[in-house]
Amino acid sequence: MTAEPEDAVAPAVDLLADRAGAFAGAPAVEPAPRTGPAPDAPVVLAVRDLHKRYGAIEAVKGVSFEIRQGETYGLLGPNGAGKTTTISMVCGLLASDGGEVTLDGTPIDVGAVAAKAGIGYVPQELAIYPDLTARENLAFFGRLYGLGGAALKTRVEEVLALIGLSERGNDRTDHFSGGMQRRLNIGIGLLHGPRLLLLDEPTVGVDPQSRNAILESIAALGRAGMAILYTTHYMEEAERLCDRIAIIDGGEIRAEGTQKQLVALIGGHEEVRLSLSGNLKAAARAAGAVRGVQSAAAKGDLVEVLAADAGRVLPRVLEAVEGAGARVKGVELVTPDLEAVFLHLTGRALRDAD
Repeated sequence: MTAEPEDAVAPAVDLLADRAGAFAGAPAVEPAPRTGPAPDAPVVLAVRDLHKRYGAIEAVKGVSFEIRQGETYGLLGPNGAGKTTTISMVCGLLASDGGEVTLDGTPIDVGAVAAKAGIGYVPQELAIYPDLTARENLAFFGRLYGLGGAALKTRVEEVLALIGLSERGNDRTDHFSGGMQRRLNIGIGLLHGPRLLLLDEPTVGVDPQSRNAILESIAALGRAGMAILYTTHYMEEAERLCDRIAIIDGGEIRAEGTQKQLVALIGGHEEVRLSLSGNLKAAARAAGAVRGVQSAAAKGDLVEVLAADAGRVLPRVLEAVEGAGARVKGVELVTPDLEAVFLHLTGRALRDAD
């Protein structure tokens, strides 16, 4: 790989400088809201009609999507859905059987060495040497990226700081926890200041605290303007991180959009569960008559109400059921999520599909 000018590398490395504390195990903070890409943000990655076959098995079937600068795009699906095969073709590690991948308009394939320098790939399997220290691992991969001399030393120290491993830089990585190894794995992908960061299931096997720190730091990268492709089978991660999400199953993208757009595929209705005492059937009839309520039914000791905007109609629903002589003991708002969307699209639950 050819070396990049230092001034082209530094901005991307600095994107997470203020997040080093999160990696180091600082108390979790409430995630900042996503802003998404600017309306006129350029397309960084374009994937068109990708195909991959292994003998009689078609692992990827015409996958297409694009990612803009500052956008975090998620591939959500169970194990075996085609996520890793897709991301391997996107970064030029695996030859496709058809289709096209471009990075900033430049084609990416197995032989596109110079173009692939704009990609930071963080694989699902740890890509670190256990008998080397964290600092030695970073220096080794930095040299592969064409960095050297004082610039490489500076970059290694900056990355160690941003992933919260400065004090453990001289320790062998086989002495690291799973979360520390994952943080180093991500640091290697950021070392050369890529235009596009590819993350393949980066939180597998980490503890909850490290997982939260990793997710918040990835979110900070997106807010700072990096294009990110994130694969996961965890619905919660996709909902938290991704500006747009593609639901992939059986090698095909079944649906794509923002979380709100995907939930709208199943009607976009929210459910309110009212725990009541009194005449529940009368309460259900009263709730069902409220404008904006799609349906209301008594089930056991609950009245379940469906509405397009439950938060808006809830005060009127409560007034109606109390007017029908019921006493409200509890209220639960259930918002449709990506699990429900996956079930709607595939006929099975996302967690069961694994």
